[in-house]
Amino acid sequence: MMAGNSRSVSSPQEEIHDNLERTVLRHLQHPWQKPYAQHSLQVFAELCELVQAHSGPIVLDSCCGVGESSRELAVMHPNALVIGLDKSAHRIDKHERAYQDQSLGNYVVRRADLNDLWRLIAKADWPISHHYILYPNPWPKKHHLQRRWHGGAAFSALLEIPGRLELRSNWKLYLEEFAFALKLAQYDSQLCAYQCEHAITPFERKYWQSGQASWQLITQIVSSDPTKD
Repeated sequence: MMAGNSRSVSSPQEEIHDNLERTVLRHLQHPWQKPYAQHSLQVFAELCELVQAHSGPIVLDSCCGVGESSRELAVMHPNALVIGLDKSAHRIDKHERAYQDQSLGNYVVRRADLNDLWRLIAKADWPISHHYILYPNPWPKKHHLQRRWHGGAAFSALLEIPGRLELRSNWKLYLEEFAFALKLAQYDSQLCAYQCEHAITPFERKYWQSGQASWQLITQIVSSDPTKD
């Protein structure tokens, strides 16, 4: 997530990165083989137990930050187990102090490296219905392309996690690039302005209060493994 302010994105990049196609195709053709961190394996094992004990669908909330979105998604998807994931221990701890709703028994937030967890989840047979990535850090500097999710090595694993994938951002170009990357992977998507009376993340609330627009990108990821259909 971005630093704690509501300023609009400032970037010298005004159109889709000229190296995006080459970068995405390289990652799609050569999946990441980095060894998993031990902490990632431990978190994944714990989550697998929760998933196996749950009888309904699974909703992923990647880059969940302080977990307000995870809590709100648990209300929106009452029959699902919502799993919020974020790399920051500070943000996860803040959820427990300020955002947790113990009356809701259908969500958890955990600290995790998504570069590992997405690969592990992609190989698991989880009944995922929705996957949200709400207001991730857009890395607006041009040389930071590979730090954006669609420009990173984990993009191929992301596309192996089935379900409705929904992203939101206050930087339209970020989602335009993501849509371009999806097209390279043979996925269509819908990009449009997003408005709602109720914000579900602190950043969404700050952006709207400062008069900024939000954008939404939606696509449907289909399992590449026919045995999972």
